[in-house]
Amino acid sequence: MTQAKPPPRGSGPDGSRMGPTRISTLVVAGLAAAALAWLLISTLYYSGIPRLPWLPVVTLAGLAVLEAYAAINTRARIERKPGRDPVNPLMVARFVVLAKASALAAAIFAGFYAGLTGWLFVETTRAALDDRPAAGGGLLASLALVGAALWLERSCRVPERPDDEREQDPRESRPGQR
Repeated sequence: MTQAKPPPRGSGPDGSRMGPTRISTLVVAGLAAAALAWLLISTLYYSGIPRLPWLPVVTLAGLAVLEAYAAINTRARIERKPGRDPVNPLMVARFVVLAKASALAAAIFAGFYAGLTGWLFVETTRAALDDRPAAGGGLLASLALVGAALWLERSCRVPERPDDEREQDPRESRPGQR
């Protein structure tokens, strides 16, 4: 007897659906970026590199704040809380794409900053000591953006409704008819 093979991914009706961001994907991306950062910084002569700028740290933190605000606002609009306008489904889809992309990008930044921060704490030079606050701030801002992006993605989910609140399908009221 032969067993039925599952259809290839993407060919069925559910194969092309976008699922929630996997934490394992973010961890692998972060670890790869950390290893790459450590490798790059240890092979290059560190004192020849300019000081770490604070602008990326501020940008990542600002994005984290904006995505956290979008998560709060979107969840309230999806739940139809009083005083909130109804949510535009296309806007929610765009927020999901933004959340997935920024979660992955922030995980890569967090990994890079983690590798850099780790190396800076091993290095004993004055330049490394001066760059530690910017690297640590970048790591914290990147982790905040990962959290805000995952929160925004979760906020865009349609809440489950109990069976008694569910709208009855007209086909369910007339069994046997098509």
